[in-house]
Amino acid sequence: MGKIYKILLVIFGALASAIALASQSKSKKQFQKKVKANDKKLDLITKETSKVKKDKAETKLKIQNLKLKIKDTKAKVKSTKTSKKNIKNFESKYRK
Repeated sequence: MGKIYKILLVIFGALASAIALASQSKSKKQFQKKVKANDKKLDLITKETSKVKKDKAETKLKIQNLKLKIKDTKAKVKSTKTSKKNIKNFESKYRK
């Protein structure tokens, strides 16, 4: 009886190892598929990221140009502080 149990144990062990190897190859194939899909997603994300970075740089440049234009325009505009003061003085003197 002892020999029969040993032989059955060896047979079942061999079958279990064959099943384990077969399942590993399937899981390895699935893993490779997932890796390829993730690589594709990663490529897509990096392309979109580079596009967004380019757009961001262009927007920053536009903002700088607009700031320079605003600064230039403000420099050309005269202050109305003194004229308002003169009008107030004039009104206080002559329009009582």
